[in-house]
Amino acid sequence: MPPISAVPQAVPSAMQTREIGADGHGRSPSRLHGLALSAALGLLAWRLGVWLPLIGGPVLGILLGMAWRNVIGVSPVYAPGVAYGSRQVLQWSIIGLGFSLSLGQVVDTGGASLAVTLVTLSTAFLAAWVLGRWLGLTGRLCTLIGVGTAICGGSAIAATAPIIQSDGHDTALAVSTIFLFNVVAVLLFPFLGHVLGLSDAGFGLWAGTAINDTSSVVAAGYSYSVAAGDVATIVKLTRATLIIPVCLVIAGWMAWHARRGAARVSLRRIFPWFIVWFLAASAVHTLGWVPAVLQEPLHHASQFLIVMALTAIGLSSDLRRMAAAGLRPLLLGLGTWVAVALSSLGMQALMGML
Repeated sequence: MPPISAVPQAVPSAMQTREIGADGHGRSPSRLHGLALSAALGLLAWRLGVWLPLIGGPVLGILLGMAWRNVIGVSPVYAPGVAYGSRQVLQWSIIGLGFSLSLGQVVDTGGASLAVTLVTLSTAFLAAWVLGRWLGLTGRLCTLIGVGTAICGGSAIAATAPIIQSDGHDTALAVSTIFLFNVVAVLLFPFLGHVLGLSDAGFGLWAGTAINDTSSVVAAGYSYSVAAGDVATIVKLTRATLIIPVCLVIAGWMAWHARRGAARVSLRRIFPWFIVWFLAASAVHTLGWVPAVLQEPLHHASQFLIVMALTAIGLSSDLRRMAAAGLRPLLLGLGTWVAVALSSLGMQALMGML
């Protein structure tokens, strides 16, 4: 899933809750402002993507959002809507994609990717542990970067942090590091896929198993081709469900290591429930309950929501904060990510799937 944005939890004074606009009227933070900004920039990116298909709307959405955030700036009045757009709107867009995919396709693609996914997951944790010890980083930071690379970026980090009792500093470092390589992957993977001559299915499996956040998987997949985007999305959602067993294993390890009662894990909190609705939408399509006249509009709507959500993610990316994270966490994230990407390609080659 997409990275968690830092949204102020408490505002101590009226001066901080209201911003004086150009018209002299105060504005209180609300979702509407941030969603409107994300939608406007997303619409521009969507149209530019039609004219620049080799780059695509999803990538342009992230780039426009990042440029706006780091050049013009995003005031606190937009923060709630930007945060909502980068998470909930992305989930709606994925649910919308389900209306154009058959349930058989989802099950077949997800099942076929499971072996590659399990190898990349194991590789992520092993690489994070080895590199982390070599770089002299804390075990908690290594675990967070490992789980973020292995499963679903910021969402996996958020689910794991309370289990391992990570402090805010390590959590912020992990989220910033993972997000940086998400952006790099969106820009780099489609180019490498064409250089390697990967098929749509091969690239979709590679992106779905080797890129961290769902948003970046979707952006890279659909930048390559529609077919690659469909495969990448299904593979990524299959991978995201592994957050539950991974969190349970980490909780058990923490309990054994501390020689005390098992750490409390809320399955209801960590489970990515939007995947259930994605499967329900796919079932509706499979049963033929979606009228033919609505299928194309639904697909276009989901595509626009993807671009809008990715624009919101760009609007929440602070390049100065990433630069302040330091070199060693970046080296850990880079090494773990490269190991996962190579293991995915290696497994596909061994299984004759490229």
